[in-house]
Amino acid sequence: MLLASIPSPSFNEISIGPLDIHVYGLLIGIGVVVAAVTMTRRYAAWGGDPDILERVIVWTVILGFLGARAAYVSTHLGRFEGRWYAVFFIWEGGLALFGGLTAGAVTAVTMLRRIGGDPWAFPDAGAVGLPLAQGIGRWGNYFNQELFGTPTDLPWALEIDPANRPDAYLDAETFHPTFLYESLWNIGLLVPLVLWLERRGKLARGSSIGLYMVLYGTIRYLTELVRTDTTFRLLGVSRNGWVAFFVVLAGAALIVWRQRVGGPQGSFEAARADSGTASN
Repeated sequence: MLLASIPSPSFNEISIGPLDIHVYGLLIGIGVVVAAVTMTRRYAAWGGDPDILERVIVWTVILGFLGARAAYVSTHLGRFEGRWYAVFFIWEGGLALFGGLTAGAVTAVTMLRRIGGDPWAFPDAGAVGLPLAQGIGRWGNYFNQELFGTPTDLPWALEIDPANRPDAYLDAETFHPTFLYESLWNIGLLVPLVLWLERRGKLARGSSIGLYMVLYGTIRYLTELVRTDTTFRLLGVSRNGWVAFFVVLAGAALIVWRQRVGGPQGSFEAARADSGTASN
């Protein structure tokens, strides 16, 4: 008998007159806005042109979403069999984060090279903006009752309605809330740690994004071990789990390199204070 559990919401839409707003899409949108504002402020505090960044962010978000959706659809073709048009129904869920990050990164790097933006301040700004957006957006999975883990009777287990349970676990009532694990990790650990190390001058330019890669890749790898929505596994690890593993390695290599050759980035707070003093 469970001592406690997390109930799933009984709705995933908010009706305002004739308008139905999907909570999943709303939370994704809020996350994007939070990330954009955060990144713009950090980039400007480090001396970057915020007007340049705004243009980069707009196209990064657009192509990032397309990349995330395309990556998800390509690995879940069976879900759209007989209803091809549903590939456009993003509010139903189904965004492959690594696909979105890859498309967004390629877009940002290409644009920054063309218009002369700071190639390291932008990704380092994202080291805080991205996990904030992910931490918020993951709650959309909660409202959609999707992307949860295997059955568990832990006190924080997530209740899932029978209609949303995998065929292999129809008799189970509660599951690992992987959305919650990732959200708490991103907002409660990753963001504070990056800001703390920056404040103490411990991170060189380009190291903040490397730390994000290591920490996010770690939690994603761990949650992939228990997620039940995967369509492929190699040696017990899902496709996204393997991607997360290599993201951790790449992030660690980036940190080692940038700590050796990169100049000090400085903290966002100190840079903002300096810019304020200079303007007075």
